[in-house]
Amino acid sequence: MAGEHIGIKKSNKDLAIIYSETPCIYAGAFTLNEVKAAPVLWDEKILQQSKMVHGVVVNSGNANAVTGTQGMENTQTMASLSAKAVGKSANEMLVCSTGVIGVQLPMDKICEGISLVASKLDDSPQSSNNVAEAILTTDTCIKEIAFCEEIGGQTINVGAIGKGSGMIHPNMATMLAFVTTDAKITQPMLQKALSKCINTTFNMITVDGDTSTNDSVIILANGQAQNLIIDKEDENFSKFCEILEAALKHIAIVIVQDGEGATKLLEVQMSNVLNFERGKSLAKSILTSSLVKTAFFGEDANWGRILAAMGYAGVPLNSENISLTLKSKSGSILMFEKGIPVHFDEDFALTILKEKEIQIIVDMAEGTEIVRAWGCDLSYDYVKINGEYRS
Repeated sequence: MAGEHIGIKKSNKDLAIIYSETPCIYAGAFTLNEVKAAPVLWDEKILQQSKMVHGVVVNSGNANAVTGTQGMENTQTMASLSAKAVGKSANEMLVCSTGVIGVQLPMDKICEGISLVASKLDDSPQSSNNVAEAILTTDTCIKEIAFCEEIGGQTINVGAIGKGSGMIHPNMATMLAFVTTDAKITQPMLQKALSKCINTTFNMITVDGDTSTNDSVIILANGQAQNLIIDKEDENFSKFCEILEAALKHIAIVIVQDGEGATKLLEVQMSNVLNFERGKSLAKSILTSSLVKTAFFGEDANWGRILAAMGYAGVPLNSENISLTLKSKSGSILMFEKGIPVHFDEDFALTILKEKEIQIIVDMAEGTEIVRAWGCDLSYDYVKINGEYRS
């Protein structure tokens, strides 16, 4: 890996390359926004062709989205130049971009920058940090994690880095995540594992309800571990999914914690819900409500906003079955029980809401499923950051 500042942004690192000498199986999940950035279209094409790849080149500061034919040509140039620098062909390199929409890439800086970054590729921990930094935009911290676990008695490694702070409402933000592993696994099983884990991690977060043009989650597996190849849904596949889900969940939650202007991490737990999709709809309706988000920013125990948000989630609802509790490390407080408001201590509720991490626990009393989703509050700073984004 390598990441450097090449001048796309005024300061800070803004171009990165992740590279494997051994060809990699590749799986991906991408934005469902109908307006897709040029790099997303490039990566989707390579995925459809089921090609092995050697890596990915990523720039920040410019999304290369809604940039027409020129944008596609610039994406291919990025792939070609980064591939050439490591002795590979263009269709063996993926491309990702993040930043301002509707502006052409500064290709003079990109071309020189790719050569510079490629010359600094190495496998040190610092190089991973450099890449994690180079993909950031309005983020305030790098987001990375690694696991070393056993599958079938053999050690495998899974590493993940990500970025995202605003325009976060993935539905597979500008959100990017890159996962590397040495596990031996077939491409269909890798794609199945990623799709499964995406649904309970990145697809369960929201910062502002805006789905980006560039959302991409990419996993590369070079098969260098000694495990028996994972080619079916067995115990080894389940273990791999467990590790992958842990990695993606960590990156997803850190993205929400770093939401633009966020002061609170909110976790909605839908308990005893009928099924996952129903729980997901209700949980994300709560977390995308501007009124709910501002209430938590103001540390106001206005639980009625939570019930109202559930009411327009688009699923049938009987409020007489629902109970609602707010919880943080300072304690928990029941506010609504089986359809009836509960008298509660406002001062104690305020103590709970002053914490940085808060759980909204909704007992649906209709099934056995537990569904979790994550979001954040909406602060003055969110408006300031996004009102001045281009400047």
